[in-house]
Amino acid sequence: MTATGPATLVEPRPQAATLAARPSAPRDASVAVVGAGDYIGGAICEKFAAEGYRVFGGRRGGEQLAPLKEKIEAAGGRFEGRSLDARQEGQVAEFIAWADADQPLEAVIFNVGANVNFPILETTERVFRKVWEMACQAGFFTGREAARRLIARGGGSIFFTGATASVRGGVGYAAFASAKAGLRAMAESMARELGPRNIHVAHLIIDAGVDTAFVRQRIVASQGEDALEFLAPDTLMNPASIANAYWMLHRQSRDGWTFELDLRPFAETW
Repeated sequence: MTATGPATLVEPRPQAATLAARPSAPRDASVAVVGAGDYIGGAICEKFAAEGYRVFGGRRGGEQLAPLKEKIEAAGGRFEGRSLDARQEGQVAEFIAWADADQPLEAVIFNVGANVNFPILETTERVFRKVWEMACQAGFFTGREAARRLIARGGGSIFFTGATASVRGGVGYAAFASAKAGLRAMAESMARELGPRNIHVAHLIIDAGVDTAFVRQRIVASQGEDALEFLAPDTLMNPASIANAYWMLHRQSRDGWTFELDLRPFAETW
């Protein structure tokens, strides 16, 4: 990963190389992605669309999904997006029902972020509550509504995106780590309850920096403008590689389901 000049320092590398080269035949099934952001969420949408699913993506500021829709459809896939505030119970229920009504729902993925860093004395009640609403409560709404639909369908997958903070609280991450740990515990409870009902619940720990403009900006801010030029290949996680892991989990046979999968680059210290 090399930079060509200051103006391009924060641009992440292309992600399409690890996605399916050509779309699979259309399936009579849908996938819902709550938190279809520009990187991990978008890559998940691309991957499942390339595998033939009709994908429904939701995020705050749904108009930002237009480029993703155009990209997926240009590749022969099917995608519909809309604005969604995952903290609102009614909106989540409507979103999941929308996806299930169009095509039989087969998988639901919760990918809302909320990664913020505040020293404990600067962590206000509002900050703590808002982070919990986004990273934990929204996951509960999504998981419950997904379960409601998938139980009726006789099975499916529910996946939750976690982070390093899901299992380890870092300095300045009291709000984020507590919310992510809560999400992980909720996912485990759901997995134990819903597994016997043919629903695969999994929690994925993204244990490294993802190749995004935000992460690259942080590298430049902390290490200087030349840092990216000397960044070794595959030091940051390609969102498409992460999306492939979600697809792998969805394809697992139920006699060998994974509950928790942690992902990191080969050289990451852990």
